[in-house]
Amino acid sequence: MAADSKSGYEVTGEEIQTKKAGEESLEPQKHRIMGNWSYLFTWMGGCVSIGTFAMGSSIVGTLNFFQAVVAMALGCVIIGVALTINGMAGQKYGIPFVVQARGAFGFAGTRVPGLIRAVPAVVWFGFQSWIGAGALNMVSATLFGYDNLVLFFILFQGLQIGLSVLGFQGIKWLENIGSGFILASLAYMFYSTIDKYGAEISTTIVNIEGTWGLPFWKATMLFLGIYSTMMLNVSDYSREMQQSAGRGLMTGIYVAAILPVTVFMGLIGLMVSGATGVSDPIQVFSSAVDNTPLLIITLLFIAFAQVTTNVLNNVVPPAYVLMDTFKISFKKAAVAVGLVSFCTFPWELVKEDSAAGLQLFVQSYSAFLGPIFAVMLVDYFLIRRSTLHIADFYDEKGPLRGVNWAGMIAVLVGVVFAFMFVSVSWYASLIPAGLTYYILMKNMPSSQRFRAGH
Repeated sequence: MAADSKSGYEVTGEEIQTKKAGEESLEPQKHRIMGNWSYLFTWMGGCVSIGTFAMGSSIVGTLNFFQAVVAMALGCVIIGVALTINGMAGQKYGIPFVVQARGAFGFAGTRVPGLIRAVPAVVWFGFQSWIGAGALNMVSATLFGYDNLVLFFILFQGLQIGLSVLGFQGIKWLENIGSGFILASLAYMFYSTIDKYGAEISTTIVNIEGTWGLPFWKATMLFLGIYSTMMLNVSDYSREMQQSAGRGLMTGIYVAAILPVTVFMGLIGLMVSGATGVSDPIQVFSSAVDNTPLLIITLLFIAFAQVTTNVLNNVVPPAYVLMDTFKISFKKAAVAVGLVSFCTFPWELVKEDSAAGLQLFVQSYSAFLGPIFAVMLVDYFLIRRSTLHIADFYDEKGPLRGVNWAGMIAVLVGVVFAFMFVSVSWYASLIPAGLTYYILMKNMPSSQRFRAGH
């Protein structure tokens, strides 16, 4: 038995192996099931978002090929650093996001950032499920002549809900096994896109001047914005890490997982949309394939990619929020998330004229996520000095009871700045929100300030 000196509890190999499927709770995580490689593959499998394709489509005519690659790469590095620093509390103490946020917002106040995190997840869940169902429907229509998108959507949702209730045990194996297939498929589709549309790509993307100005930074935020939700709840995942890993290694793991899939997906969306003017993901991907067997493989990849992304990134966060709010089990919460996603009207989001709306959606919710992220970092590193009194985070009548209005006010200040600079809202909100929170907390009477540390 080896003691975990950081988190203060003991973890054994036997305990790690005894965590059952769907056995998730909000208590400090003792049964950690992922090593470095497993964690990397989990993130790689979970980051294949069709939203990344849509973001690539949205910058057609704005950036040239090289500028687009740099924007995506820079966004991924920023994402990796952000995930590392905000995930330290989860990795160290084994606590999820909804518990970690109690430090900055209080027991009751945490419901607000929890809801803000949950809504985009449910929307993306519905959006990506419709895409996956569309891919399966096209497979059926191609092979059997049977076309019923609504039925496939319902069946596809049922499959994902069934996988979701398995929790991180199911997620681990699904993502680890699927990551290699996903990366190989993306590489092949990238090659096929260039091979088929090379001349058009040179004319519309490679040989344009582009810009390194504000639209470039706006583009980095678009790709960053897709992951801005995960930056908040990264502790939901980092609490599953078996061993301690330094900041450099953790950043490397995140970047190595996110960068390849983001660049492939974003560039495929940029190139095909630029060459054809088509923005529907199913049509775009299938148009790059010239024979039926490869078309079927491509469509199955699209469907599979939606499953791996949804179960990791779009089920766990809102499920934990529901567990915290309604005191229900993880399995019940996962089922509820799947059912609610039916109500997001995803068939409206995938229309050809919806790329701009989806872009606006990312920018808008990023305006709220950036300030919450900044407040949580200031609270953990500057107010609490990276040391948490864990008992306080589970005591509803203790020093974290109620609402911490310093956190709420700081977030509102950050949101104001975010909407003043909407095209770079996430960046614009960080310093105002973080600085406001620090000043308010430091000037709060010690008798009213939340207890920090042991």
